[in-house]
Amino acid sequence: MNGETGGTPEDGDLVAPAPKIPVPAEVAEAVKTLIRWAGDDPSREGLIDTPARVARAWKEYARGYTEDPSLHLSRTFDEVGGYDEIVLLKDIPFQSHCEHHMAPIIGKAHIAYLPHQRVVGISKLARVLHGFARRLQVQERLTAQVADCIWEHLQPKGVAVVIEASHACMTARGVNTPGVMMTTSRMMGTFRSDDRSRKEVLALMGC
Repeated sequence: MNGETGGTPEDGDLVAPAPKIPVPAEVAEAVKTLIRWAGDDPSREGLIDTPARVARAWKEYARGYTEDPSLHLSRTFDEVGGYDEIVLLKDIPFQSHCEHHMAPIIGKAHIAYLPHQRVVGISKLARVLHGFARRLQVQERLTAQVADCIWEHLQPKGVAVVIEASHACMTARGVNTPGVMMTTSRMMGTFRSDDRSRKEVLALMGC
């Protein structure tokens, strides 16, 4: 039944499109006001649907507000064959938005911990990162939140988080300096107190 509407995917589609969330009138009007202030006409053809699109996009960008990242660490595994060395997930891509200009922050994170009797599924480390990244952020706080969450809920011997990111509030406006990366880190436990352990984890991260 190609061409019909009814929520069924057409031939060749993998999944049906998700239903569009309703956009409050005041949110759409706020986007229209911004478009007018920027110098354009929100009633012209190319911008008619933009307010709703922007509103839905921001609901997606900020979906981290609706979740508790620590829940991803609630299921752990004790049977690890006596493994007690560094667990590292590196080059995790992420996107966030800075709270000062609501401009994109695009980067990658390296997350490591030194287990104490238990480990967590590796995908959960990325989920913790995304849970905090999908909010209005500053990179320093994002780094601390990820590290603190793992430290508190996984209770490892050490935690190391390094984040490298490009900030559009600097690359696309203001000083207009593209190609600049900001690096932040947080070391806890063994990685903070023991110089040799810190050097080891940074070397594994390639930092």
